[in-house]
Amino acid sequence: MKTLHPITSLLYFTALIGFAFVFMHPVSLGISLAGALSFMSLLEKHKALRFMLTFLLPLFLFAAAANLLFSRQGVTILAYFPSGNPLTLESILFGIAQAAMLVAVIAWFRCFNAVMSSDKLVYLFGRAAPALVLLLSMSLRFVPRFTRQMQIIAAALRGIGKDVTQGNALQRAKHGLKILSITVTWALENAVETASSMRARGYGLPGRTAFSIFRWTQRDMLVLAFVLTCAAAIITGAALGGLRAIYFAEISLAWQPLTFVLFAAHTILALLPSVKEALTWKS
Repeated sequence: MKTLHPITSLLYFTALIGFAFVFMHPVSLGISLAGALSFMSLLEKHKALRFMLTFLLPLFLFAAAANLLFSRQGVTILAYFPSGNPLTLESILFGIAQAAMLVAVIAWFRCFNAVMSSDKLVYLFGRAAPALVLLLSMSLRFVPRFTRQMQIIAAALRGIGKDVTQGNALQRAKHGLKILSITVTWALENAVETASSMRARGYGLPGRTAFSIFRWTQRDMLVLAFVLTCAAAIITGAALGGLRAIYFAEISLAWQPLTFVLFAAHTILALLPSVKEALTWKS
């Protein structure tokens, strides 16, 4: 996906993130989750596995368990809480579905952030909303640069005995606040300098042109046509009830022949980057 035209990549992620948001059928959620995790593993290797185990898995368990505290609906009662509220099968399955949706959306957005770099966003939206795109591109760069600068400042202060691991509890708190204050000041100054630099270069002025390395190729046309065809088929089938998923008061899921066709189209679309990479290596 990184080598495709930004328009193709944007429409691909828009379709997959939208499907992860809208479709609550458990199979569709499983497909979205599997596609996002496989793509993230393809992009980030061991870093993706660490992110899954340290963030996504705890988030999934927390979101699934938290739903039980607020959901009392359902007709299949399994047990009762000490407070007297019922624990239903429907609330458990709905909580798992919501947790899967949340994790899938976060994973797809992480893939989006890895593929859609700031230069691609500027290329797509720079003329329509230059100020918004500049703010967005700066925001995408902010977190890694902020973290890296904080580590540099902490290492410098550690050399003079003012790190968060040195001194008593009060001194460590003061050292931490000092590191944070220096880093925030650096971030604000950097933002002002970036804005002034872009203004000096005429960013956002009418008629300003920009160099672009992105070229529309036949491969982009074929991939875009495939993505749009699959997305249109899935949306049409879902509108006809092929992905119906009702959890309350009783569970009602669509299992008609159209449903399995939609599952196949969704699977092909979600696993497209992973299959492409596997075929590339095999060839």
